[in-house]
Amino acid sequence: MNETVDQLLTGPPLGASEGELVDWISRLEEVKCIAEAVQAEAAVRLDEATRARQAEAGIPARKLGEGVASQIALARRVSPAKGAKLLGLAKILITEMPHTFALMKAGLFSQWQATILARETACLSMKDRRVIDYELCAIGSDGEPPAVVTMGLRQMENAAKKLAITLDQESVVARASNAEKDRRVSVRPAPDTMTWLGALLPVKDGVAVYAALDQAAKAAQAAGDERTRGQVMADTLADRVTGRTTTDGAKPRIEVKIVMTADALTNDSDQPAMVEGYGPVPAAWTREALADAEVFIRRLFTDPAGQLVAMESRSRKAPDGLAEFITTRDGGICRTNGCDAPIRNVDHAQRHADGGKTSAANLQGLCERCNQAKEALGWQARPRPDGSIITITPTGHIYVSPPPDTWLPGPPPLSRGEFVLRDLLVDHTLAA
Repeated sequence: MNETVDQLLTGPPLGASEGELVDWISRLEEVKCIAEAVQAEAAVRLDEATRARQAEAGIPARKLGEGVASQIALARRVSPAKGAKLLGLAKILITEMPHTFALMKAGLFSQWQATILARETACLSMKDRRVIDYELCAIGSDGEPPAVVTMGLRQMENAAKKLAITLDQESVVARASNAEKDRRVSVRPAPDTMTWLGALLPVKDGVAVYAALDQAAKAAQAAGDERTRGQVMADTLADRVTGRTTTDGAKPRIEVKIVMTADALTNDSDQPAMVEGYGPVPAAWTREALADAEVFIRRLFTDPAGQLVAMESRSRKAPDGLAEFITTRDGGICRTNGCDAPIRNVDHAQRHADGGKTSAANLQGLCERCNQAKEALGWQARPRPDGSIITITPTGHIYVSPPPDTWLPGPPPLSRGEFVLRDLLVDHTLAA
């Protein structure tokens, strides 16, 4: 196939054969790999240009490069944490892994494949990392691509690990010993008002926790419990961590914040509620959950446009009540476009030093990374009357964070006739 990129992006022609469609898919995959390589190159050049500008402005050396990762994140529509990882990977590829980068520019290696190799060689010296880069990714003198191009991800990962151990076993062992500092617990939404609760633990602890839950499941099933093994393990984990099964009456006070409209609470509306740390849940499910719990109800009221009522303060730092209000209003998630990190700071959109008020209209919930990036040279932000926040980066690019729509009144349910009309319109559109 000799089509240009523009031709490829228009899609295969109608009537293309199966073989031609496979060729089209393959060529588009090559274009994706090349695009990721060029993005990496552009990211490194942006970092260099920003550092030069900041140094010329007298910014201390330790602060040079601040805000670059956030600009990359906004441009690529990902979180700032992801933006920082992409910038770090780009620097490594161009300065330490030239053969891996060459495979990407040739359309033979994806960004994720490069990430795995960079990750598995992170503990090595630059010299040893370049050895692995050459051994695995160098194109042969005959122009044939290396075997790594056809390897599966696990196979490639194992090949890199094996070479790393051969070159510097001491560093690999030290890295494994140091990894215990990264232990953590995370939670993320799952479908149907469920959540994925995960824990990164040292092997001995992770295996011990699983064995204890497995033992509890076996004991329950031996006693005739009708729950499945997985259900018993999940229930046991929740019971033991929350203390719901304690017999001394000293149960811990655990607060789960659920925010819903008054109409939804009184069964006059089915507008979704919000569980902080999870997201939207059905009103009926929430009412059922509240019926079985000891609940403190905090009433929050909205204006006709669906915005939570504002609160103001004359202090520079938002008082606890206002800070909690902002966190709840913004759904517990950083307001920066593309960032899904939890709110850690209540920030003045327009800086307090520039006359920005400590009010709900001028405050936004940000994660730590976004809050720090916004303080870098050349960044500006301000609120707009509609509740959105406008952010201007040092390059003059403008990004608008829309106001939270959590509490906007939901549309009325469709009637049966409207359902039929909508389906007819969809069918007509597909046929066209």
